[in-house]
This record gives sequence, C-alpha cells and structure tokens, in this order.
Amino acid sequence: MGSVLSRPDRSVDYVPETVTRSVKLLVAGNFGVGKTTFVNSISEIRPLRTEETITEASVGVDDMAGLPGKTSTTVAMDFGRITLNPQLALYLFGTPGQQRFVPLWEELARGALGALVLIDTRRIDKADEVLSVLEERGVPYAVGINEFDGARSYPLEEVRDALDLAPETPLVRLDARNRSTCLRSLITLVEFLFHRLESRM
Repeated sequence: MGSVLSRPDRSVDYVPETVTRSVKLLVAGNFGVGKTTFVNSISEIRPLRTEETITEASVGVDDMAGLPGKTSTTVAMDFGRITLNPQLALYLFGTPGQQRFVPLWEELARGALGALVLIDTRRIDKADEVLSVLEERGVPYAVGINEFDGARSYPLEEVRDALDLAPETPLVRLDARNRSTCLRSLITLVEFLFHRLESRM
C-alpha cells in the first residue's frame, strides 16, 4: 500500500464560521502502518507533511522488516483538518512511527483529546510499544486495523485479544486509502471520547 497523492481540488482555507469547537486528535501507530496515507486521505485541507527519503543512515536504526517498498518516512508530523459537522473541527496530528521519536510523541500528545492507533496485523507485535506510550500518558484511544492488500483478515475478537485491549476500547477496520472508512473510524473515536467525558461529569 503506497501513499496517496493529495487531491488537486483541495486547497488550504479558513475554518468555517459556524465552527465553535475544535478537537486535537493523534493518528498514531508504528513505523509504516499508514498514518501519512490516512491523514492525506481524510484531510479537507492540503495536509502538512514532513516526509523524508529513507537513506542508508537508517540501517540498523529503523526496523524495515516487512516494509520492502517503503522509501520515505515522517520525521516530525503530519497535520490535517476535517470539519466533522458545522460546529466541530478535528485537527489531526500524525505521529512519526519510530521509537527514537517518542519525545516528539509526548509533545504532540499535549492537549490531545485522544488518539486513533493504526495497526498492521502482519506486524501486530509492533503495536504494543505505541499503545504503552499512550497508556502511560493517559491518552485514550481507539484502534483501527489498516487492511493492507494481501494481508490476512482476522476476526475482531482475535485482534482484541492479541492486543489485550480493554472491552470498551473501540476496534474498527479501515483502509487508509479510503476516505469513507477513515471518516467512520474517526467518528467512532470521537463518539467514544465524548461518551467517556460525559460519564465523568
């Protein structure tokens, strides 16, 4: 699965005047799981991307196992925006996936209401580190299975058990190249976060 080019009809514009609330969300996940593609697919503005070409300097530093076609990586963040309804705008911050960027994850997590964690079932063990970082910092999250071409599809309960997710943690399937599935996953996350907030009031 490769990154999708920005839509040519998309341009940077102002937040609609009707918007009265905004929410900061993270799009997290391990290296090569599709975060940049996700933000690019769903953002209504031309996303800010900080991708750089992978060079020989990453050999022995970044785990490229299972990613033979990957030629670039996010080195700071991806940023996008989507107006979920006339009153609510979501600001999306895609995190870099490598362990060496954990300090940057911490900065990006400041003020975030929650996170959507993308996983690749072919490398499901790599998700544990990301989930642990969010849990240690008290960032609630939903999990989205990014269904790569050719990857085996597992029952949701098997994936839930493999990740040891809490029963209330949302778990959804999506294709990071498909805007409608990305939108559904964000709606699921936002509903979960708002219900969580209401239960604490």
